[in-house]
Formats: sequence, structure tokens, C-alpha cells
Amino acid sequence: MRYSSLLLAGLVGLASLPAAAATRLIKSTSLQTCIENSDFSASLFNVVFTPDNRTVSIDIVAVSSLEGNVTAELTIDAYGLTILTQTIDPCELGTDQLCPMKPGQFDLETDTTIDASVVNEIPGIAYTVPDLDGTARVVITNSSGAQLACVEARLSNGKTVNSKIVKWVTAVIAGVALVVSAIASGLGHSSTAAHIAANGLSLFGYFQNIAIIGMCSMTLPPLTSAWAQDFEWTMGIIKVDFMQSIFNWYIQATGGTPSTLLQNLSSVSINVQKRSLEYLAKRSSSLLARSNNDSDLSTISTTYTLHGIKRVAYLAGIEITNLFMTGFTFFIFFTFIICFILVMLKLIFEGLVKLKWIAPGRFVEFRLRWLTIIKGTMYRLVLIGFPQMTILSLWELTQRDSPAAVVLAVVMLLMVNGLLAWAAFKVVRLAKRSVAVYKNPAYILYSDSAALNRWGFIYVQFRATAYYFIVPVLIYTFIKACFISFGQSVGTVQGIVLMIIEFFYLLFISIVKPYMDRRTNIFNITIQSVNFLNAILFFFFTGVTNVPGIVIGVMGVVFFVLNAAFALVLLVMIIISCLFALLSKNPDTRYQPMRDDRASFIKSTAQLPEVMELEALGATARGNANPKY
Repeated sequence: MRYSSLLLAGLVGLASLPAAAATRLIKSTSLQTCIENSDFSASLFNVVFTPDNRTVSIDIVAVSSLEGNVTAELTIDAYGLTILTQTIDPCELGTDQLCPMKPGQFDLETDTTIDASVVNEIPGIAYTVPDLDGTARVVITNSSGAQLACVEARLSNGKTVNSKIVKWVTAVIAGVALVVSAIASGLGHSSTAAHIAANGLSLFGYFQNIAIIGMCSMTLPPLTSAWAQDFEWTMGIIKVDFMQSIFNWYIQATGGTPSTLLQNLSSVSINVQKRSLEYLAKRSSSLLARSNNDSDLSTISTTYTLHGIKRVAYLAGIEITNLFMTGFTFFIFFTFIICFILVMLKLIFEGLVKLKWIAPGRFVEFRLRWLTIIKGTMYRLVLIGFPQMTILSLWELTQRDSPAAVVLAVVMLLMVNGLLAWAAFKVVRLAKRSVAVYKNPAYILYSDSAALNRWGFIYVQFRATAYYFIVPVLIYTFIKACFISFGQSVGTVQGIVLMIIEFFYLLFISIVKPYMDRRTNIFNITIQSVNFLNAILFFFFTGVTNVPGIVIGVMGVVFFVLNAAFALVLLVMIIISCLFALLSKNPDTRYQPMRDDRASFIKSTAQLPEVMELEALGATARGNANPKY
């Protein structure tokens, strides 16, 4: 216990230093029953304990069928260990409704003081460690010892690693990597651009994998769930208040019924985690009524337990019926913004050339092939958003928030998968033709500038002989998306299948080593190794191994520490690579030549005008001249 406390205390310095000076407290906003046919349940439960003044503020709206004098046994658990057990006499609380207990609904809003001896039994770490994994359970018995009711509350100290700072830092660095790779490519440093782009996409994919695994419906320790929530932005799950109002209107206007869960937090209890408890599954009534949607929210009275994707939506502050529309809108929005920026750059560069502010040979490839580059960029964005739109679209098919939302989900699913399947087919066909004619797949893939600009995102991160590897990547991603989307009611199956998928994919890339060079292979195999370790931890979270609660608590801490440290290392590596690319005169010297000799096939920017002139002359001789060139 002592060493566990020291480990947990160390997390404070990693995750919650800014909140260290805040008021110490322990609170709970949801109450769940521990047994079926419990004689006590609460529709509203807000309890805040402040140790500095030993005060407990209670605000409860409950329904009870208890009658007479009863005794309450309080048990507080933290990370699977019992840290406090106390017998409470309701008559000592000074409330007539509790002594003796009377059946019916009652409202309890009061402040009470706890003995100093009880406060001293609570470890100080309970007030500081972020995302406290603690529960308070109350078992109510009568004078003969018969159990009448059991309720359990999830405890929180108000500190969390689910931070906007983490979201912004990771998003900015991932975006900067892609921008720097584009700059390096424009300056003619093709090797640097390829490496930074490949590593930047791998970093983004790692962040996406954390977000995806956080959508699993098995029970997650609060620290694990909060850390995964930091990366849900990679799935387009970003809350913007005015957009949420628009989505509510859209769902209602197209035949659906928007959920109002977040609008009724003052009258309901929400539980986003549960451990070792099974609740009665009931259809949500008025509060979460939907059109054409059988909600699987677990509910007792007006208490809701959220799992998986619904838990992610709630923690993001997004109504459940708006989740698909949020991800869909941000995908379309970012695609439009990137394409708009590229068009503006084309106009700006042409203007600068006409004003003679830059040499005519600068950015010539972009200026001449800008339309092809924009098409290639759109394909690249589709590849980045492939996990996001596949998961959200498949999940929407199970939710059916409105007929229009279902149509959008089907269209996006077909479009994203169709475009990537077509791109993969084109690359495989080009590579096979190159092998047939030139005995080398790299020749056409890298000498044809139009093909490289449009389809290069499919194969540049791989060695030339592994041009096909995008196909296994797409299959791996699609299978995982299916289990995440369709397996929301079977968290145990999700945990087992994901562990198997991650293991075989790790084994596959370790054997094939498909990436462009040794350094990039190590980078990606290491990332996949961490993904596999995460899948192992999530397998234990399913509970099939029946390990003690303390083991699950420690595994939640291990998940956070492992991924926080690994993400920090990856971010530092990306920053160093970007600085070297921007500050070095010839950053390509940092990277060894590719074994597939792709550099010799790529037409350099300096040679492009002459090459295109020769191509135009050849086209003229064949009678199919291109008037532009």
C-alpha cells in the first residue's frame, strides 16, 4: 500500500500541478444501486466533502420504501483496497425523514460535520491524485441484520488529466509536422519531407488509436478513460457550443429526437464508470427518447450509466445524438479549409512571380501541378479520417438518430472506403506495370510526378517493394472499426478481439518491415508495440481474468504513465526533426539514401521546367500536345 501511494503521488507532478493549490475536496454526482430490487434509489445525488472544515454538503432527491429504524454500513474503496469502514446511525444526521425512515420520495439538502478522527483516516493522496479511482458503498440493514438496500457512489476529487492543454499541444505538434514536411518538399528536400510526413502520420495514428481504444465499452479506470479522452479530437469529437445547437435543430428537423441528457444534469445522476456491478437495462423514457433508436443506457429510476462511445460523447460535453454529426462536420470542415489554403497559396505564388518578388523557378512543381496536388491532399485527408468516419458511420447505423443522419453515414462510409479502395487499386496497378516494364516498382511510382502527387500518400512511407502494404493497413483499420462500432454491448468481446488484432498486426509488420528505411520501421514497430500493450491492459479491464481490484487500479495507472511518457518521447522526436528540417541548409544529409533508389527517379524541382518542356515536345510529335505546356 505504501509503494502504491508513492506511485500515485508521483502522478500529481505529471498531471495536476496547476490544480495543486485548489480547494481539497471529494465529491460524487451519481448514485447507483448495488442490488436488484433495492429499497432505496436516488434520481439526484450531489455530495461534496471538504476536509479542511470537515463539512459534507448533501443534495439528494431519492425514493425509498424503507420504513423504521435502520443502520447504514459505509465502505470506501480506492484502487480496489478498502480504506475506510464505518457504521452510521441515520438518527445522528438530525433529519426527520431518516429517523425513523419513512417510505416515499424525499428531498435532502443539508450540511453536516464529520468527526476529525474519521477525516484523519482518509489518506491525503485522495485529494491530489487525478481521476481518483474510488467508490463509497452504503449497505442499509434493519435491526435483524437483513439487507434492505445497497447504493454505491463514484468518488472524484475534481482533478483530471483530461486537459485542454494536452489536447492543444498534441494537435499543434502533429499539425506542425505535416506543415514542415510540406515546406521541406517545396524546398526540394524530398527525403526530409518523406520522413517527417511518415513520422507525423504515425504519431497521429498513435493518438487516434488511444482515442479508438477509449471508445471500448468495457469498464475503464477513471485515469485511463480521462487520458484517452485527451485524444478524441483526432476523431473529430470537438465541442463547439453553437454547432451543437445547430445539430440539435438538424436532428429534430430531419425526423429524429435529440437527446437532452446534458440539459438535465440538475435532475438526473450520470455514471460513466462502473465496477463489479450489473444494473438493470431498461429503455430510457422521456429524458433520452429517440426516434428509431433502442437506447441501451443502463438506468435505474433517472440514473444513467454510459459506456463506450456514449461515455466519450458525455465526457466531451456532446449530446449523444449529436456525436456523429460532430465528427462528420469537422471532417468536412478541415478538408475544405486545407483545400482552400492550397488554392490561396497557388494564387499567392503566381502573384509573387508576376511581381518578380520570387524567382520563376520557386515552387514551380506546386504552381504547375496544383490541381493534382490538391486531389492528392484530399485523398491524404480521407486516409487520415478513415478510422474516424468508419467508426462513427457504422455506429450511427446502430443508433439511427434521424433518417438524414443515417443517409449521411451511409454516404460517408461508401465514399471514404470507395476512394481509398480505388487509390489502393491504382497504386497496385501502377507498381505492377512498372515491374513488368522496368523490373522495378519504384520507377513509375516515383518518376511519374502526377502519380506521385496524387497517389504518393499511399506508398511513400513504405519501401517500393511494399507498395501493396496500404491494403493490409486498410483491412486492419476496418476490422477494428467494426468491432468498436458494433461491439458496444459486448465489451468483453471487444477486449479479446482487439488484443488479437493488435498482436497479429504487430507480428505482421515486424516480419515484413514495410516502411521506407530501418529508422522508420523501428519508429512504427515501437508504436505498434505500445498499441499491443494497451490492448493487453484493456483485456484485463474486461474482468474475465477476475484479478483483484488493486491490480486493475495499478493497470490503469500503468496505462497512463506508459502512454504519457511514450507520447512525450514521440513529440520531442518530431519537434527535433522539424527544427532540423527548418534550420539546416541540407537536412537530407540526416537521412540515409533509400535502398529502393527512389531519389534517382524523382524529377527535381529545378529540372522540372526542362523535363516538362521535353514532355511537351514529345507529346507534340505524337499529335496530342497539351496547350498548357
